[in-house]
This record gives sequence, C-alpha cells and structure tokens, in this order.
Amino acid sequence: MYRASGRIMQQLRHRMPAPEGRLAVSLAAPALKTFTLRQQQRHEQVRWTATSTVSSKQVTTPPPRHDWNRAVSEAERIVGYPTSFLSLRWLLSDEIANVALHLRKLVGSAHPLMKTAKHLLYNGKNTMQAWGLIVLLVSKAAGHAPSVPDVEQDKSAGVLHSQRALAEVTEMIRISHLVHNSVVNLQSSTEAGQDAATYDDMSFGNKIGLLTGDYLLGHSSAELANLRNQEVVELISSAVRDFSESEFIGERDEQNNPLPYKPGTFQRPSLSVAVDFNEHDVMTPMPIAQVLGNPEQEWECRNILNAGSLLGKSCQASLKLAGQSEELQRHAYRFGKHLALAWQACLDAEPFQCPTLPLDTTFSLVSAPVLFHLEHDPSLYAQLEQGKQSVDNIDYDKIHKAVLAGPALAKTKELQRKHTAAALAVLQHFPATDARQALENIILAMQDL
Repeated sequence: MYRASGRIMQQLRHRMPAPEGRLAVSLAAPALKTFTLRQQQRHEQVRWTATSTVSSKQVTTPPPRHDWNRAVSEAERIVGYPTSFLSLRWLLSDEIANVALHLRKLVGSAHPLMKTAKHLLYNGKNTMQAWGLIVLLVSKAAGHAPSVPDVEQDKSAGVLHSQRALAEVTEMIRISHLVHNSVVNLQSSTEAGQDAATYDDMSFGNKIGLLTGDYLLGHSSAELANLRNQEVVELISSAVRDFSESEFIGERDEQNNPLPYKPGTFQRPSLSVAVDFNEHDVMTPMPIAQVLGNPEQEWECRNILNAGSLLGKSCQASLKLAGQSEELQRHAYRFGKHLALAWQACLDAEPFQCPTLPLDTTFSLVSAPVLFHLEHDPSLYAQLEQGKQSVDNIDYDKIHKAVLAGPALAKTKELQRKHTAAALAVLQHFPATDARQALENIILAMQDL
C-alpha cells in the first residue's frame, strides 16, 4: 500500500512542471492520506473478521480423529519392527514366491481368492496383518516373570522370542482360515460348476487356495510345536477347532455362505446367558444352542468362534509363555475377544455407511446390521430365502435400503462402542506403559473409522 503511494508521488513529480507539480502534490496529499487511512481501516476490519471466523470455527470444531495408519506405525515401532509374516524372509522364500507367481494367473478372474489377497495386502482399516501386532503389544504391556532366562528375551523390543514366534503363528492361522474360505464349490448343480467359460479359472483358484491355506496351517503347526509348551499348543489348537465349529451354525447356501435363522425358529433365550467359553477351561466348547434366537448373542457367538477365540487365546497364550498369573492371562483373553468383536462390528457397519450400495458390492447376511433389522422387521426374511440356493440371487440393494431405514445401523454402532469400552476397561488391569498406550490408540482409531 505504501509502495503504491510512493510510486504515485514519483509519477506526479516526473510528469508535471515543477511549480504546478508541487501544487498538485500538495493538493493530492490529503486525498492520499485519506485513502491510506481507509485502506488501513479496511485491512484491520478484514483481519478482525478472519480472526473471529477462525475463533468461532475453533469453538465448533469436533475433536481430532485418530489416524489408523499412524497408530499402527507407532505400535510397530514400540515392538521393534513390523510383525506381519509378510516380512522379508517370507517374501524371499521359494514357497511364497511360487504362490505369488500362480496368483498372477488369476488376475482378471472372479475367484474370491483374489479379493482375499487384495484385503491381505491392502494397508488400511481392513488390513488382516495387525493380529500379530496386538499379541506383541499385549505381551510387552504385561511384561514377563523375573524367572525367564535372558537368552529368551528380545531386550530391544521388550518381548520374548517365543512370543514373537507365537504372533507369527497367530497371523498364519488367521490367514490360512481366510484363504480356505475363498474356495468355491464347483459341484455340477451350482452355477459355478455349470459355467464352462470360468470353470478352469475357478478350479485353478481352488487348487491355489487349498495348497496355500494348507501350507500356512501346516507351517504354523510346526512353529507352534517348536514352542515346546503343551498348554499353549492346547489353547491355539482349540482356536482352530472353533474355526471349524463356526462353519456349522445355521443354514448355508450351496457356496457355504452363512444365512441367518428364520425369526421365531428358536425361543428367545434369557439375556443372562453368557456368550463365552468357560474361563477356567477354554477347551470346553461354547454352548451354542443356548444363545440362538437373540440377534446380539447369536452374532457374538458366531464371531467369537470365527475370530475372537483366536485373538483372545493368542493373547492368553503369550502371557502363559511369559509366566504371568492366571488372572492376568484371563484379562488378556477378554481383551483380545472384545477387541476382535469391536473390530468385526466396525467392518459389518462399513457397507452401510453410504446411502447407496456401490456397484457389485455385497455384504454378509449374518452381519450385525442384518440380524438387528430381522429382529425389527421379520418380513425381510422373505428376501433372504431367495439365497438358499445361492446368495447371488438376493437383491442386496433392497436389503441395504431396508437396513438404512431402520434402527439396525445405530444398534450396530452401539454394539461396537460396547465392546470397545469393554476392551478399554480390561486394559486398565495392565501396567501403564507405552505398549498399553499404543493399544488404546489403536482402539480409539478403530472407533473413528
């Protein structure tokens, strides 16, 4: 502003004769002064308005959201390095290299194995690689007994070598289960078995899925045996049993996709029935028949068997390797179980965050929003009955709109908050360390997804 005024003064001096120029400048000076004062006042007014706007925005701005990727990166730094079995030594092994080579042949096909591989490698909120990280963070948060020899300790990371091996075993078992679930039924009565154009791709994908899943499960069994702890072997073996048991709850279509129970099939149980294993003997199977008929308890039963059992028992086994007390081991199991259930509730709600269902997108028919909506509106089951032969026959868009119109999504978010709060409450039984803080950050970041 002041530079512009100077340039005007110079132009007036050079362009006008001396006497008249001085007179003109003397006459123009008050106008320039008035113009300058007005510009200053306008500038101050704009600056005050901008400051007031920023201040008002600061008052109404919601609290900052927790970043999932940052929380995971900080947690990996605490335990030493990335915990996934997709480490350098695995990626350079001949077996994994052969699997990757054969998977390239399935690119462009519709085999579910490709979707599983995408979610496995995707570095986001759906990543399947954080299970081992949770086990190591629980291990470091709890510490180990003084009787553990120094040779068994990884002092740079604050965990035991056996606990790190257990974390890799947990991830291998989890991913082998997901890969096995990608196998497609190719019986002649199914649509996949009758389509000659895609039969070869589906058959080849099944072979790769079976061999890869079997290899991971077999290698995890060998690594588990190398821990030389019978109680840990029993715990993890019972989690593998729970995977199988989860496949026999309720009806299935021809592709073995789960279908919900028809409303009114079972008598509604008492809400006092606990949905969990016997804390004093986790080898005892879960009483499934006592929880059928209640959407929340049925959902918890399915997902404890399908996910919560492995994460909870792996956390419990890691503290058993560290020589911790039975009470702290039970707290570790509860934390892993509630964290897995909160995680699953978050994933179940994800397809219903948008007002319209994206093209070629489906969701589980036994997810929490669908089960809650069946309780609210049992007439929706008529749409689900069309999927008894194949879930592809179901109008997912219609079910999506019906769920959004009811209270199911709000109940699902409340279910997530319930298990998130339970996981945070159990975490208070562990010492206040950076590992415990990292676990809290992961839980809060998951809640903000």
